[in-house]
Amino acid sequence: MNRSVLVTGGNRGLGLTIARTFADAGDRVAVTHRGSGAPAGLLGVKCDVTDGEQVRTAIAEVKDAHGPVEVLVSNAGITDDALLMRMREDQFTRVIDTNLTGAYRVARATVTDMVRLRRGRMIFVSSASGVKGLAGQANYAASKAGLIGLARSLAHELASREITANVIAPGLLDTELTGALNDDQREKLLADVPIGRTARLEEVAATALWLASARAAVVTGQVISVDGGGSLGH
Repeated sequence: MNRSVLVTGGNRGLGLTIARTFADAGDRVAVTHRGSGAPAGLLGVKCDVTDGEQVRTAIAEVKDAHGPVEVLVSNAGITDDALLMRMREDQFTRVIDTNLTGAYRVARATVTDMVRLRRGRMIFVSSASGVKGLAGQANYAASKAGLIGLARSLAHELASREITANVIAPGLLDTELTGALNDDQREKLLADVPIGRTARLEEVAATALWLASARAAVVTGQVISVDGGGSLGH
């Protein structure tokens, strides 16, 4: 593969694993960051997805360096947890603006070139919280659930142009944070996960790579949960 790929929030964590997976497959990969730069082998473009002008500038930089974006992985996101009775309105709106409206901004900035090319892949990284909800995450869960409606609407709009839009909903991930949990904490978190373990970042990245491949050309408007069965029934 040798496509122009953009991963928002791709300079660390899950986003970085996704970016490296595409790069290892031969794609030209750019990642957004908010000032920390990008690891070697990836094109870094400074961009805060809450700023429409920064988004447009970043997309233009990617286009100049790698060509029009053919695969968009909208991954940038934040959390700001609190129970509803303690959640300030700015906590709610800031998370929505970053996670949901930010995804709209990058999709809007890349869709015109995809339509002209008559091909493209949009992949939105949601969360198990967006599928089944989670106490203390009303803002985060709402933003991640919104990505499902966004993707499914775009699937209807763009299918005739050979552009797909899908959602990946990871559950608890195998990160440094979960690695620091004691046995009791881990047991409680995994109690509702049938497979009995966290998902690996590489497993989520492999799902993104497949959704962007020719083998998934007829898969659109779908939510793929990568969570060991933790969202079964939702």
